[in-house]
Amino acid sequence: MPLRYFIKQWLMPPGVLFLLLLAAWWLRARRPRLAAFCFAIGLGGLWLMSLPLVVQESARLLETEPALAVDEWAGLAGRADAIVVLGAGRERGDPAWGGEDQPAATALERMRFAAHLAKASGLPLLTSGGLHYGTPPSEAQLMADRLKEDFAVEVKWKEQASRTTWENARFSADVLQPLGIRRVVVVTQAWHMPRARWSFEQAGFEVVPAPVGFLGRDHARPFGGLLPESRAIWQSGQLLNEWVGLVGYRVFY
Repeated sequence: MPLRYFIKQWLMPPGVLFLLLLAAWWLRARRPRLAAFCFAIGLGGLWLMSLPLVVQESARLLETEPALAVDEWAGLAGRADAIVVLGAGRERGDPAWGGEDQPAATALERMRFAAHLAKASGLPLLTSGGLHYGTPPSEAQLMADRLKEDFAVEVKWKEQASRTTWENARFSADVLQPLGIRRVVVVTQAWHMPRARWSFEQAGFEVVPAPVGFLGRDHARPFGGLLPESRAIWQSGQLLNEWVGLVGYRVFY
């Protein structure tokens, strides 16, 4: 896992863009044209990643599944047999919570939505997510604990082995399909939903998408979203990872 993480961070932006800037500095005397090219790509890529407008337009291309209307929530019981909420990382040892690990903000957004869907529809919940960098508790357990304590929603099943979206689907199938459950509501970020839906359908599920956290909406920034913003770099990284995942999953799976 550490080696895989190391390689991924340098092959994906912004890591690879920093490498291009380093290469530009290294080649500036011997290969000035190549150095100028590396500098333009590295700096230009970082600039584009930092723009809210780029985040908005990139997200619109990924967010192909529409949101569930509020008046559809109660009727989910007739369309599915369970709700699956996918993990999204965790925060380590938060002192505000007595040093206990907490679900990351993205995971909390998914959990909140899943809790509302579960209460409206009466459908049982499965949380899906394994160990984060090999350290217990699992993301599924963290989410189950917080759903119970913060949202008063009991989790019926926990899938605690997955490390990827593909494994979310495969290992959830191992839990649910022996019980005859093949229709599921999948809760994840709107930009992540195409890859999640494809993975769950490949695992033999009929999927009702329940996307949350849309980024492809009006960014509401001044100056048309053309000023650099630190948060946009993180969001751009998430979206780029999603594009790579969409292609990679179809090639390797």
